[in-house]
Amino acid sequence: MKHLRYSFYLWLVTLIFIVSSCNKSTDPTPSLQYLVSSTLVGEFTKEQLVQRIAAGDPSFAQIAPFLQYGIKVYKLVYKTKNTDGTEIQASGAFIYPTKTAASALISIQHGTIRTDQEAPSYFATSSEANLAGSLFASLGYIITYPDYIGYGASNKVPHPYEHRASLASSCLDMIRAAKEFINQEKIQWDERLYITGYSAGGYATMALQKKIEEEASAEFNLKASSCGAGAYDKTAFMKYLTTNKTTGVASYNQLYLWTLLTYDRIYGLNRPMTQYFKDPWAGQIQTSKDNATINVSFNTIFTDAFVKGLTDGTDTAFLNAVKDNDVYDWKPKTPTRLYHGDADDLVFYFNSQNALNAMKARGAANVELITLKGKNHTTAIQDFLLGTYQFFSSIQ
Repeated sequence: MKHLRYSFYLWLVTLIFIVSSCNKSTDPTPSLQYLVSSTLVGEFTKEQLVQRIAAGDPSFAQIAPFLQYGIKVYKLVYKTKNTDGTEIQASGAFIYPTKTAASALISIQHGTIRTDQEAPSYFATSSEANLAGSLFASLGYIITYPDYIGYGASNKVPHPYEHRASLASSCLDMIRAAKEFINQEKIQWDERLYITGYSAGGYATMALQKKIEEEASAEFNLKASSCGAGAYDKTAFMKYLTTNKTTGVASYNQLYLWTLLTYDRIYGLNRPMTQYFKDPWAGQIQTSKDNATINVSFNTIFTDAFVKGLTDGTDTAFLNAVKDNDVYDWKPKTPTRLYHGDADDLVFYFNSQNALNAMKARGAANVELITLKGKNHTTAIQDFLLGTYQFFSSIQ
């Protein structure tokens, strides 16, 4: 009898252990692969947003009365890879509306910034994230706004300006971290994803779209992509800069220079500046890097030997580095809008036209170029924002 009782207890304990183990395996606590931390940056009522957005940028004043919700803003820190493949912690802003119904998510890739404090995760007054991020969130969207490598949590390393691969991966990993945060905080997301950006952000968005479609289509329900005035055809752009007269605006030249120096560094060319530039420009650039003040047409500062190497194709190392950053000649599956002002004298219109032509030639069925007649790089922004909102609203 004692033996039977002992056997029964042993069987019962074993059964409880098995059931307990099964319960643990069928209801696991989700592990965080990307998200490292989240910090509340601020909360804002609809009334506060209406007042701030209308005062912050005159182009937003007409939209401010249509805002619907208050918002919460978090800084997310997450894991991604640097340009050399090593793991690094990056950051970005996560903004969502205070509403009960489920929302779609928009990943907004910011344009060029020159100081760390302009990065989205700081949510500084008059920053792009503070204005555009608040606007779209108050209209009912969840927003991710990656800082990119080189800003925010990763501000101790150089920003890889206009580098296709790292922009795409760091932005995608931000969305992955946001997904983990959404699940953790039980935020209502309807699984729809939209992506957009202007200028450097337009380029980053195109790179992100290509990466999602080719490598992460099973992870996300990407509904639409809106890219504004990006330098998608880097090869044609670089050759144009070396052989054609440009505005000579110093701030424009700094961006062209920044791109060249980024590729020189990331692709291990590490050339002396005298291989690229004539004196006295070479010495100034050697000292001041992309902060050098160059107020002449950009094509006039290059050495004849460098220009020859590009035009006759013999400088294969540099040309291959540039080509690796082309993101115009592929076949998107997602509905895609390209916005570009045809009077853009910073990021030339042919970038979007070349992208449209190449994508159509590959059979892309849902790509459209919206030409903003007479608009330059700055005056086209408002049309881009309004068009993007209408475009996303039309695709459910």
